[in-house]
Amino acid sequence: MRHLRTINHLGRKSADRKALLANMASSLILHKRITTSAAKARTLRTYVEPLITKSKEDSTNSRRVVFSYLENKSAVSELFREVAPRIASRPGGYTRILKIGSRLGDAADLSIIELVDFNETMKAGEAAKAKTVRRRRSPKKKTEEASAAPAATETKAEKTNPETK
Repeated sequence: MRHLRTINHLGRKSADRKALLANMASSLILHKRITTSAAKARTLRTYVEPLITKSKEDSTNSRRVVFSYLENKSAVSELFREVAPRIASRPGGYTRILKIGSRLGDAADLSIIELVDFNETMKAGEAAKAKTVRRRRSPKKKTEEASAAPAATETKAEKTNPETK
């Protein structure tokens, strides 16, 4: 039974699991997106998001705490120099998990985990959606109709009231 087991052990001993998560978190920070199994992605999210929150405050203590988890100097410097300024205004939810199907060999569910503010294609898509406004008629037709509309009303008035001629 699964009584209050909140941590997914991923079939590993604690030391191996910590090493796995540290390496995956470093790769995520350096590459901004990694492909892994769905279970590992969900576990990585709970591992890396507190580290990203810790990086909002750039102090010696927070760098040391993050380094004790990641154990990768280049990942720590990348986190504090490039990732932290971009996510400074975000209150949480720094990662996104996208399911991409199953692996051929063992049919494990695969997912992409990525940092939200670093996906340029989704930002470009949102900007394009915001710009496009759907209309029934183009602006050119509207201006032509506006100039043609008074002439059309005059002809209607002439037809209804033949005494004005």
